[in-house]
Amino acid sequence: MDKLSNIEFFRKMTESGEVPAEGSRFIYPPAIAKTLGFRLIEVGPGTATMELLADTEIHANPMGTIHGGVLCDIADAAIGTAHATSLNDDESFTSIDLQINFFRPVWNGRIRAVAKPVNVGRQISRYVCDILRDDDKLVAQVSSTVMTLRGDQASGR
Repeated sequence: MDKLSNIEFFRKMTESGEVPAEGSRFIYPPAIAKTLGFRLIEVGPGTATMELLADTEIHANPMGTIHGGVLCDIADAAIGTAHATSLNDDESFTSIDLQINFFRPVWNGRIRAVAKPVNVGRQISRYVCDILRDDDKLVAQVSSTVMTLRGDQASGR
């Protein structure tokens, strides 16, 4: 089986909606994406956009709006995918931190998590992810620091 580069793998997935037969070392889509119902819709070098059809019957907090943890999850997945587009075969990564600021509630409807780099370093990188409603209003903004792992540190991750 031929192996695609990470960005080729993610691009093929967004084009077809299916996991490419050529394979990748990533487990994609991750279990959390299947559980919550979000999917990758766009990817570029260092960027990724995830989409979720938010549903208060599935994703709501006790106040009836979409749970903040769901917003963190979709942003974390978008940021991780954005960073993964640039990794070599012997590299992996881990999140160092994740911060979220909430601006407005969301109930039902499509939301997008759009991740892009702020600064990409050899080991430490910073990303920001805007979570937008269908009307392009900002629901939340997430920032995260990611550490690239190499060699033995990346093994098994």
